[in-house]
Formats: sequence, structure tokens, C-alpha cells
Amino acid sequence: MTTNFVQKLTESVLTYRWWVLGGIVLIVGVLSVGVPRIQITSDHFVLFAEDNPELQIFELFEDTYVETNQALLAIAPKVGTIYTRESLEFIEDITNEAWFVPFATRVDSVANFNHSESLDDDLYVGPLVENAAELTDTELARIQNIVQTSSELIDRLVSRDGQVAAVLINFVLPEDRDAAVLEVTNYLRDLVETTKVAHPGFDLYLTGEIIMQRTFYDATQADMTTLIPVVFLVIVVLTLLLLRSWTGTVAVTVLVIGTINLTMGLAGWLSIVLNPVTAGISVIVMTLAVADSVHIVTSYLANLRTGTVKQTAIKEAIRTNFQPITITSITTALAFLTLNASDSPPFHVLGNFVAFGVIMALLLSFTLLPALLSVLPIRVKTQSVKKHEMFTRLADFVIKRKYWLLGGGIVVIGLTISGVFRLQFTDNWTQYFDQRFQFRTDSDFVAQNLTGLESWEFSLDSGTDGGVTNVEFLNKVENFANWLRKQEEVGYVHTFTDTMKRLNMNMHGDKEEYYKLPEESALAAQYLLLYEFALPFGRDMNDQIDIGKSATRMTAVAQDGMTSDEIKELGDRAELWLNQNTPELATDTTGFTIVFSHLSERNIDSMLTATVIAMGLISLILLIVLKSVKIGFISLIPNYVPAALTFGVWGHLVGQVGLAGSVMTAMAFGIIVDDTTHFLSKYQLARRTGMTPPDAIRYTFEKVGRALWTTTVVLACGFIVFSLSGFEVTWTLGLMLSITVILAFVADFLFLPPLLLTIDRKK
Repeated sequence: MTTNFVQKLTESVLTYRWWVLGGIVLIVGVLSVGVPRIQITSDHFVLFAEDNPELQIFELFEDTYVETNQALLAIAPKVGTIYTRESLEFIEDITNEAWFVPFATRVDSVANFNHSESLDDDLYVGPLVENAAELTDTELARIQNIVQTSSELIDRLVSRDGQVAAVLINFVLPEDRDAAVLEVTNYLRDLVETTKVAHPGFDLYLTGEIIMQRTFYDATQADMTTLIPVVFLVIVVLTLLLLRSWTGTVAVTVLVIGTINLTMGLAGWLSIVLNPVTAGISVIVMTLAVADSVHIVTSYLANLRTGTVKQTAIKEAIRTNFQPITITSITTALAFLTLNASDSPPFHVLGNFVAFGVIMALLLSFTLLPALLSVLPIRVKTQSVKKHEMFTRLADFVIKRKYWLLGGGIVVIGLTISGVFRLQFTDNWTQYFDQRFQFRTDSDFVAQNLTGLESWEFSLDSGTDGGVTNVEFLNKVENFANWLRKQEEVGYVHTFTDTMKRLNMNMHGDKEEYYKLPEESALAAQYLLLYEFALPFGRDMNDQIDIGKSATRMTAVAQDGMTSDEIKELGDRAELWLNQNTPELATDTTGFTIVFSHLSERNIDSMLTATVIAMGLISLILLIVLKSVKIGFISLIPNYVPAALTFGVWGHLVGQVGLAGSVMTAMAFGIIVDDTTHFLSKYQLARRTGMTPPDAIRYTFEKVGRALWTTTVVLACGFIVFSLSGFEVTWTLGLMLSITVILAFVADFLFLPPLLLTIDRKK
């Protein structure tokens, strides 16, 4: 039945080839109109599902205090420290300029720090630095002393050595966040560039969450404009070199273009918004689309070289490849659809549209491709002796050395897979981008010279309105802050109790022995009220205490270079300490860093079951298609082993993997099963015609060797182009998939045949 269907389909396509070509061009054209509708987002929170527990806690935290849309502008004098008139005047000017950045709601720096002190038995609160150009040496020394003894400034707004200062800018963004992020970051970048020209004596560095959001946008745009043309060029060149046919190359190229336009056109019509993860859809679809067409074109060219007439050569190529290509396309699509189980929504989009692209490539392979081949002119030399000599020799080598290859393969597999136990899954948002992005280099500078960029946030609730000034509550908060400061992972702790200790000292004539918490709740409430009344216009305490004064915020900033596991571990320790020592203050650790640190772990948990189910379904499909339980189970080894080997190699050479590792297995399995399916389909065909296992191996090598070699080279090179991306998830995924494809080819040609020869002994 299948043979009749394939025969009728192919004959219909060839008979009505111009109608087929015209209809496909029309469909592709209509869908392609959607391509310009595709938008790019800068929102890094698209990586998280709306019901993500860590994200929900973080959003509640932001609702209680202030949004953490923040930019940090670091200032480093090229000569001297910040404790000079020139430096402080520059910081003062930048602080004032920062208020004009669109959507800015708060600006903090050493210049406008709310310094409080006792003056004539009264509390004075005002900017630490005013009219910096007119400061005397005595006043400069006083400012330096205040900064260096302030836990609220050191390691937060000023480095310990005084070489770097920071201007922190907070934003409240409107509903159209993407446009707002572009507007804010464009303004800041222009400000930095013009300031560098006007003040060449200072270096400026930009980092922070809002700068990261812009870098997400830039990375997506860079991948779209770089990876797609490079992969397309690689595919065309490699296809031409490996097929050695202009006609075949043109046919494959047209099919790839059609598949991409159908896929991305649909994405545009559905208003899909791209981000660094989904930017790879085009590249993956392009690479996978080649695999189907190459098998058909390779068979077509081989048929022509044996003297078969053109139309018959096309029909035979479709007939012999219809089942394996259909099966491999279905299994590949199924594998990518499992990405819907990911905890990260962009992978849902990636999986769905790659699956759609794979099915489109399948349909075009049996319609557009034969129609094209029938109308394109072609000239090939008839040859029958040396057509697959290389793979014939390889088959003889494998048959002769089967036990050595099998034994050696088992040893190599075991040693390589052992590297999996050395792997650490980690995500660090500051390292999502490589050094080509200014955000990364600036972030590295800030982390090394001023303050860490990862932090833990805590909302400590007193349980009653106005309870933040209850001395019992304040002492518990202070104890927790002191515990955090003793942890080696913590760089500094920003806490409301430091403000209260400073106020208590101020109200006792600035005597250092009174730098401690007030002893009475009524006094603490009075001090806070006086302080708030004395704050300059536009300043408040909303970043430290909630509107009902029932809860306070504590921020612990990490040392530089922490992994997500280390960040989660300290967060867990902090929660445990609170539960054991002050259970009434127990709370969830949160913060931007915490949300990201759980990303890989959540994806692994969500993908594990889906991947196992997909592997089971795909394996069942192979068992049914191959019509042999024994051969079906043998096929599982070359399908499962390559991904495990890749993780082993990665563990030995790199040691850690992030978000990409959580989805790589599912994607890789769907791709590498193609080679095994083609190999075993031809092997089974040979065995059913009465060939012995060794002869069946030779036949298989001769029939699919060149095609599998071609698809492996194209797939590996296509995925390795991902390494050109500056986004860690993209280049890691591409490199791991490339390694997996290569290892799958090696397994199918050097490990699977000896396994078949050892187990399939029936004559």
C-alpha cells in the first residue's frame, strides 16, 4: 500500500510539476508576508513561565518595595581616587544628569547620599557632597572619612580603595517595556559616549538589569543578522562540495529557502516575538531541512550515474527514501515538541516552530524537490565501479576488526561518559554574554573593582503596621544581617538597621559608641519620623521599608564569580538560619539572581520526564518500522549513547553547562535517530533479500554512506556556526549538538556494525 501511494504521489508530482511548483510558490509567498511582522523583545523574563514560583515571589517582592529595573554607571578616575574636587564634581554632575534619563525614578550616588548628622541638637539630613568644586581639603578629608566608615556606601556606591564610584539609577517602565528599554539604554549610551569625550580623565562602565535587557535585544538581533546568512552560505558551499552537482545544490537550496519562509512566515503571522533562544529557529530549521533533501538528491545522482533515465531516477530516489525520511522527520519533530515540557517558554516556541519546519521540509522533499529535479537540467557521467569505494573499504575494515571495534568502543564509551559526573549545571546571568558585548566587559569590571552583581533579597516582616521600629524586631534583623556578613560568599549587606544605628548615633551627638540600635521602640519610631521629614524633596525610604512600615528589605550582595549552585546553597542556608533562630521572620530568599539560579534546575526537572517519554515513543516507532524486536533494541544504543558521550566530553573539557544542557538531550535524540533509521532500514532491506550480515553491512555502507556523511558534515557545520553567537545558551547548544551529530556518525559506522555482526548471526 505504501509503495503504491509513493508511486502515485511521485508520478502525480512529476506529471503536474509546473502546477506543483506554482502552487508551492504561491503558498510560500503568502506565508512569507508574515516575516517582516516578527518582533524582537528585550524582556529577559520571557525565559520564565508565569507560574514560576521564584518569579512569583520576586514579583511580589518588587510590588512591596520598588522595581529592580536598575542601571549602574561606574565611574573610575584615570588618575587618583574619587576623593578629589574634580572627581566629586564629575560624580555630582553625572548624578544630576541621571535624573533626566527617561523613566528614572531614583538616583543614588556618593554625591546625593542622604548623610545625617547632629547639628546644634538637631538632625540634619542632606547630600553628602554639595558644590564639589568649592570643597576645601578639610572637607574632602571629612567626606573620605565618612565614606570609608559607612557600611551603606563602601562596596555599594564606592570601592574600598576609592578608585571607583557608582551612580545607581532606578526606573519604573511603562507598559511597552521593549520600547522603553531601548529608549532608556540609547539615552544612557549616548550620555556615556558624550561624557567620555567631554571628560577624558574618567572611564565609564554601564551594567545593571536594564542594560542586560538591552543586551538580550542586541544578542537576538546579532544572531539573526549573523548566524542565518553564515549558516545559509555554509549549507550551500558544503552541499555543492559534497554532492558535486550544481543542479542538486540548487534544488536543496530552494527547498531550504522555501522551508525557512514557511516557518518564519507563520511565526510572523502568529505575532511571535523573538529572543536569544528563539532566534535560532531559522538556523536549526535550515540545517535540518538539508538532511531530508540530501538523501533524495544523493540517491537521484547515484541512479543517474548508473545510467538510469531522469524520471525513473527521481521515482526510485523517492521510493527508497520515502519511509526512512518520513520516519526520521516524525521522530525529529516529536523530539522537538518535547521542548513544550520545558519550564522556559521560549523553548516551547523553539520546539514548536522547528517541528513545524521539519514537517514542512518533509512535505517539500516529496513535492517541491522532485518537481524541481525534473525541470532542472543536469549532466552526470555514467560510472559504476568507483562510486562508493571509500565506504566499501570502510565496511571491509569494520567487518574485519569487528571485535576490536566493539571492545574498544565499549571502553571508550565508558571512559567518556564518566565525565558526566564532573558536570555542574549552573546559570550566571552576567555571563550569558561573551566579551564582544559591552555589557559583559563592563559587568566584569564592576564585579572585580566595585561590587558584586549577584544578590540575595529578603523581605523581613514584623507582623504589625509600624513594626519596623520595634526594637525586638530590629535586633532580630540585625542578628540576621550579622550572620550574613560572616558568610564568605557575601560581599556586603544593605539593611535598614544600619540607617537606624546611624540615626541613633546622630541623636546622641554623633558619638561613635552610640552607633547601635535604639533601646526603645518609641525612640526608634521618633528617629525614623524625623529622618523622613528631613529627607530632601523626592527622596523616601520605599526602597528599604514597605508603605505600612511593617516589613523591611535586606540585600546581601555576593562576591564575584559565584555559580548558581553556590547562590542557591547560600539562599537555602539563610532560610534555614531564619527558621531556626527567628522563625517569626522566616521568609523566602528572592531576587533577580535567585530567579535565574533556579532556571537550569527547573528545566532539567521539567524536561526529564518528557525526554524519557519521547525516547520511549521514538524507540517504539523504530521497533514497529524495523519489524524486528532484536534490531529495534540494537538501534537504541547508537541513539542513546551519542548524547551521553557529549555530556561526558563536556564534563571532561568544560566542567559546567547551563540552560542549554537541560534541552540538549531531547533535541539531539530527535536529530541523531535519523542516521540510525537510514542505516538500519537499508540493513534490514539487504537482510530480507537474503544477504548475510557482512554483505548487508557492505550494502548499507555503499547505499547510505555518502548521504549520511554529507548530512553529518552539513549538520555539524551548521550547528557549529552557533558558536559564533555571543549568547551562551545559543553557542553552547550549537556546539553540543555539533559534537553529538559527529559522535552519532562515528557510532553508526564504527560501533553499530560490529554490534549487528555480533548479535545478528542468523544466516
